[in-house]
Amino acid sequence: MDIKIIALSLFATTISLTGFAQETVISGKQIPQEITAYVTRHFPGQKLLQVVKDRDDFTVKYEVILDNRTKLEFNSKKQITEIDGKSKLPDSVIPSKILSYVKANYPDNYITDWDLDKRKQSVELDNNLSLEFSRAGTFLRIDD
Repeated sequence: MDIKIIALSLFATTISLTGFAQETVISGKQIPQEITAYVTRHFPGQKLLQVVKDRDDFTVKYEVILDNRTKLEFNSKKQITEIDGKSKLPDSVIPSKILSYVKANYPDNYITDWDLDKRKQSVELDNNLSLEFSRAGTFLRIDD
């Protein structure tokens, strides 16, 4: 086989494997209004330290860091999918059914993290206990 053909196919493979991943720090007017509105509504007084638009293959997500070190992640539709806090999350960011369950069953604890994926939601409490819920908010199990 010709060395040029081998080199060309290796180059094409490398480009196809790395060509779609791209992270871009965005600021000011580039930050989607939905993200700014979410932060203003649920985290009043917090400033956006950094917003990264992360493109991977055909998906886009936004990774946000607030000045209190809370990390937020939004999907391509600019809907919240993950909140990783260092302290108590505002009640307004937790689905009401999950919030009610935690308050009833863990009255001395509070939620520090929340995550939503295709099949379930999960929260982490300040005592490092992780709880899993259905997408609809029904308690499923304690996650080890």
